[in-house]
Amino acid sequence: MLVDFKDLPEESRVWIYQANRTFTDDEISEIEDKLNIFIGNWTAHGSDLQSGYTIKYKRFIIIGLNQNLNKATGCSIDASVHFIQQLEKDYNVDLMDKMNVSYKQGEYVAYKSLSDFRQMAKDRAVSKNTIVFNNLVANKAEFEEHWEVPASESWHSRFIK
Repeated sequence: MLVDFKDLPEESRVWIYQANRTFTDDEISEIEDKLNIFIGNWTAHGSDLQSGYTIKYKRFIIIGLNQNLNKATGCSIDASVHFIQQLEKDYNVDLMDKMNVSYKQGEYVAYKSLSDFRQMAKDRAVSKNTIVFNNLVANKAEFEEHWEVPASESWHSRFIK
């Protein structure tokens, strides 16, 4: 059951998929149509999953699930992973690689491999004040409060001296 992402409770589970490039406006429109269909039909053992999504910075797909009603099961999580993998194929984009880092350079969102980010930290090209995206947040409240934070407040801090 598709609901507006902002209407999901704060304890809703979130999954964040980070693209290795910016989506075009046309791609976002198509992806939103596909998300509407997928989430509208997403179930766990035949029970509707109350879910929503948002797309941020034309680069991040965030899916939220109200687990107070029904929890995701192995099969329903597999279905969401297959959906995301199909988006990867359809748009020739990487959404599943967790070994990459996105961070802000002004209003621009940069995307680097973890090793490149580590080297940038060593070279002081990024600092503890660099805004990073902590895609490891687990629920909507964490997403809203701790997703877009200075590197010093995220797991990224281990690379910055």
